[in-house]
Amino acid sequence: MMTDPGTFRRILSHFATGIVVVTAHDGEPIGMTCQSFSSVSLDPPLVMFCPARSSQTWPRIRAAGIFAINILAADQEAVCRKFAVSGTDKFDGIDWSPGQTGAPILSGVLAHIECRLESVLAGGDHDIVTGHPLHVGEGPGFEPLLFFRSQYGGFSA
Repeated sequence: MMTDPGTFRRILSHFATGIVVVTAHDGEPIGMTCQSFSSVSLDPPLVMFCPARSSQTWPRIRAAGIFAINILAADQEAVCRKFAVSGTDKFDGIDWSPGQTGAPILSGVLAHIECRLESVLAGGDHDIVTGHPLHVGEGPGFEPLLFFRSQYGGFSA
């Protein structure tokens, strides 16, 4: 028997997730924070993320057809919060450079994956998006930004 949405959300918070910023370029840099990201397949290579259907940024990324997954480092909580807010210039004060596809690669990320949009499926109040990696890169850091029980933190071995 399913419980209320608040309880369901609390239960899901027991699963620690990494945080990414999905970026694209459609005449200007665009991006959004996303914690629903995962690898899907190695053969063929595929990744996925799940943007909310209510997102104002997701339709622009979808239309661009090319995007980058920027895997945030533990010291990038402010970046995470900035890209999670609607209606602001998310790139103001953010260092970035265009990747090989033109999608913005944020400075200081642990790694990035530039992708071509592969498919979009309906998933309740979110879309399930798969991307085919075209280019990848690593940053110098090791410690990821994690989200666990509604709090930000890191990991170290």
